[in-house]
Amino acid sequence: MTLTEKVLARSAGRTLLQAGDNVWTSVDILLTHDVCGPGTIGVFKREFGENARVWDRKKIVITPDHYIFTCDSKCNRNVDILRDFAKEQDLPYFYDVIDAKPGERWVFDPAKGNKISQYGSRYAGVCHSAVAEKGHTRPGEVMIGTDSHTCSAGAFNMFSTGVGNTDAGFVMGTGKILLKVPQTIYWNLEGMLRPGVMAKDIILHIIGELSVDGATYMALQFGGDGASALTMEDRMTIANMAIEAGGKNGIFEFDDTTRRFVDERCKLNGTKSDYTPVERDKDEKFFSSYSVDVNKLEPTVACHPNPGMRKLARELRTEKLDRAYLGSCTGGKTSDFYAAAEILRGREVKIPTFAVPATPEVEGDMKTLTIGGKTLWQIFEDAGVLMSANPGCAACLGGPIDTFGRMNQAGTCISTTNRNFPGRMGAKEARIFLASPATVAASAVAGSVADPRDYLQ
Repeated sequence: MTLTEKVLARSAGRTLLQAGDNVWTSVDILLTHDVCGPGTIGVFKREFGENARVWDRKKIVITPDHYIFTCDSKCNRNVDILRDFAKEQDLPYFYDVIDAKPGERWVFDPAKGNKISQYGSRYAGVCHSAVAEKGHTRPGEVMIGTDSHTCSAGAFNMFSTGVGNTDAGFVMGTGKILLKVPQTIYWNLEGMLRPGVMAKDIILHIIGELSVDGATYMALQFGGDGASALTMEDRMTIANMAIEAGGKNGIFEFDDTTRRFVDERCKLNGTKSDYTPVERDKDEKFFSSYSVDVNKLEPTVACHPNPGMRKLARELRTEKLDRAYLGSCTGGKTSDFYAAAEILRGREVKIPTFAVPATPEVEGDMKTLTIGGKTLWQIFEDAGVLMSANPGCAACLGGPIDTFGRMNQAGTCISTTNRNFPGRMGAKEARIFLASPATVAASAVAGSVADPRDYLQ
């Protein structure tokens, strides 16, 4: 069996599964956030009753992260709905925006804006980064989330995928979900990334090969010495965008890198620490297999209007830009900002450039990690980048009009985010180009799409 088949077989209590089988699967973690959480709660209460209890309070993770730092009253209300439900159900893993006193409601203060932190001690930031930091990603388990990029957790040798509110509401009450076992496309990654080339370039290359629907309802399994050489944050970037090729999930093999990360995070947060990884079988049956020599990859860009429109950065040097954006679950991790800072150090951006850490931990790292005696945060500010001290999804999903970094009118933006369909970051007239943090930083300095290898110091 493939890695995906083995995880689902174990969860379903079966000794053998194959692609196309339909099985009732036990869920280990249900993840939701402020956009879909209220709807999921509504379905749960409608179907199971106003006084119903969730199936397992320790297996539900709720992380407000999408439309948080905005004056939009309905968005603020969604956070309050989550808080009320978490209190009602006594959920230990609700990562509230504020340290709320009894009866307190969440309200964003526009006078403070995004230069001043407005979150409390438990706020965790972008859900896909937060579940990893907070010790909820365990090899061999099943995670279901109300977000298409839940597949990010496949980096940890899990089956992890996104569903709608109806399915999530059912999971909330039963801990079960009916799944069709996906076929698997195997990607053998060989070699080592060269300077200026990042994990984002690997996945943009792969999506360019497959197109945005070339892996519809399939698992993307990643292996090889090139995959083993990647950090956990690199693997998260790649697994995160499996959905951009139409994939049901992405999944990596378990190794010492996975073990060290998971063990450290479970211990740090006091979460469940036992797990059983799945390993490859010799008789795996794949829908198809590909090999990529990552040593030969170059900085890559997904052009407007979809992630499959692949070109090399050096082929787009005449493409003028109006804005650059660094952040999100795909491009807002510590290593992402470190790579960008290496380009920005001693330089200034030519276009409005926005940066949003994915989580408070990343924000803290940016204010402590140094390059050449300056913190990453200082390097960004010295370069003229507009910084947000309120981690979250921000402009990745557009959001209300006062969202930090949102494209409120026509223009061309290069972004470290994961999706660039029209309207994704705000105005439908805006053109979004996707690239790695290094490529986005270089392009911000150049004012047009640039190859970061030309800026390495």
